[in-house]
Amino acid sequence: MQKKDYIIVGLGLAGLAACEWLERLGKSFVVIDSNQEAASKVAAGLYNPVILKRYTMPWRAIEQFDLAMQFYGGLEEKLGVPILQKLPLQKVFSSVEDQNNWFAASDRVGLNRFVKPRLVKNENQNIITPFDFGEVQETGRIDIKKLLEEYRDYLNERNCIISERFDHEKVELHKDGVTYKDHKVNRIIFAEGYGLKNNPYFNTLPLVGNKGEYLLIKAPDLQLTEAVKSSFFIVPLGDNHYKVGATFNWEDKNWKTTDTAKSELIEKLKKLIDCDFEVIDQEAGMRPTTGDRRALIGVHPKHSQLAVLNGLGTRGIMAGPYLSKILINHLVAAATIPEEIDIKRFLNK
Repeated sequence: MQKKDYIIVGLGLAGLAACEWLERLGKSFVVIDSNQEAASKVAAGLYNPVILKRYTMPWRAIEQFDLAMQFYGGLEEKLGVPILQKLPLQKVFSSVEDQNNWFAASDRVGLNRFVKPRLVKNENQNIITPFDFGEVQETGRIDIKKLLEEYRDYLNERNCIISERFDHEKVELHKDGVTYKDHKVNRIIFAEGYGLKNNPYFNTLPLVGNKGEYLLIKAPDLQLTEAVKSSFFIVPLGDNHYKVGATFNWEDKNWKTTDTAKSELIEKLKKLIDCDFEVIDQEAGMRPTTGDRRALIGVHPKHSQLAVLNGLGTRGIMAGPYLSKILINHLVAAATIPEEIDIKRFLNK
């Protein structure tokens, strides 16, 4: 029987961040992850602290953002690979009213740090934007795929990861901890993303799930050096390749790509760009979202050996380090979990 302090189930952005905080606190752990379906793997990787649909900011956005930038910068140094790319983000205005809303947002406390209070003229003849752009400051892109691959290698070198699907039926609860197969630990942290729906201990939590699909295109004439946001994103990846997306589907709960989403994205793309492009690939992922747009963090009400770290939604890059730190500090040092994200808000009803 191998003894560790924790088992972490899932190695997406949330699980990775949990590993980091535990390691910094000197706690031992093993990760169990099948290395298959995960929303983190297909995400575009943009970090942007502004909700551009409403010109607002997420819960504790500045705290999340500042911690995330320190966190990923530290991972670059630790792993010795570049994963953090500064990338300008330009918002396509849909009308004069949209422009006015942008200017109003640039005067608000918090938003004024990120929203430039001026218009950016469109100088790219292949972008159709009669009302020009607004630019969000301090934006960029995380190479999530590279990060997850490198971190998995890091864990493999330290014998801290098991590449298999977690079997919930193998969990045995004890007063002094929990065993799983040949491991005995103090606690299990479930960071399974949408896989939480199959978790018998936490599947009553209201994880909704939102399917998003992306296209990978090649467009040699587009020549974008910044990300562009309309009702969707165009993200430059280099070598004339761009990631386009994403769709939002609350009904379809499988991981397969669809012709419907492909057609939707191509139709939108043709209204925004005026040049030829070729669809190279298509991807789909299930975002772990909740109805109240708040995460699901906390300890099982009957089995304190089990904890959950989930519901990061569409902003896992920003939220992952911050929310993971809250949970780990709670488990290790009994720090309080804010009531807005504590699973008790559902369990106490």
